[in-house]
Amino acid sequence: MSATTTRLLGLLALWLVLLAALAIALPGFFRASTVTSVLQFSTILALVTLGQSLVVLSGGGGIDLSVGGVVSLCGLTMAAVLQIGWGAAAAIAVSIALGAALGLANGVLVTRLGIVPLIATLGSGYVYAGLAIALTGGAPIRGGGAWLTSLGRGLIGIVPAHFALLVLPAYALAAALLRFTPAGPWIYALGGNETAARLTGIPTGRVRTILYGASGLLAGLAAVVATAWFGSARPNIGQNLELESLTAALLGGVAITGGSGGVAPPLAAVLFLISLKTGIQLANLNTIWQVGTIGLLLVASVLADRFIPGGRRQ
Repeated sequence: MSATTTRLLGLLALWLVLLAALAIALPGFFRASTVTSVLQFSTILALVTLGQSLVVLSGGGGIDLSVGGVVSLCGLTMAAVLQIGWGAAAAIAVSIALGAALGLANGVLVTRLGIVPLIATLGSGYVYAGLAIALTGGAPIRGGGAWLTSLGRGLIGIVPAHFALLVLPAYALAAALLRFTPAGPWIYALGGNETAARLTGIPTGRVRTILYGASGLLAGLAAVVATAWFGSARPNIGQNLELESLTAALLGGVAITGGSGGVAPPLAAVLFLISLKTGIQLANLNTIWQVGTIGLLLVASVLADRFIPGGRRQ
């Protein structure tokens, strides 16, 4: 059994323990509506976490702290496009394309200009989030329609439509890319030893730039879900997504130094984090406990990565 599979099983076991504890502490927790709510809130974080995981996996100090700003700016752009009369399909395309462009800009800052990823994406994240607030004055922009509402609020059984139609296929595609295509070994090699990867002919700069672009694209897709779900775009919708997505990626076994991990455990980590946040909300605890708990889990994840190395494969 690979270390990554062990991590996945461990996270699932931890999730079951959490659910059992919540069921005891909150007798009304186990309801179909609660399951739907957990999956509903999981979609945005899951999409952003997938992009974050791929960036961190590529090593080189890779991290994307701009994802929150990208989600906010893409959502507002999408809503503005809807308001001027463009159709839903065009608005979705604009959000995804803008997200990819913002992500590629991060990649250029890191690979072409040589700026440390932490600084490059932190700075660009402030720029994107600042633009979102400056262009709207901090007010939400309405934008929606019947088709978007069916995507944002529709259900397939008790599973939100966007979780079934976007999250699961995105993670399956990423898993297939890592396992069955040449891009997978390239990403692992880049994260494991960038110098050796370059000497073997892997276009390291291009690969890393594309991964930042993928992270931005997924953030743009998360903005689509947020806008469709709430019926409006909010300048602060991406708040704390940087911390949460990084925590989920590392808790899911992606090594902070890159080259090790997969995509299934981070998805399990997302479900764990959202279940924990839901339990805190249902218990009427101050929301500051959510941020504090996630911060503690981030530190614990880094320590676990240091002392319990992960596996290479998904």
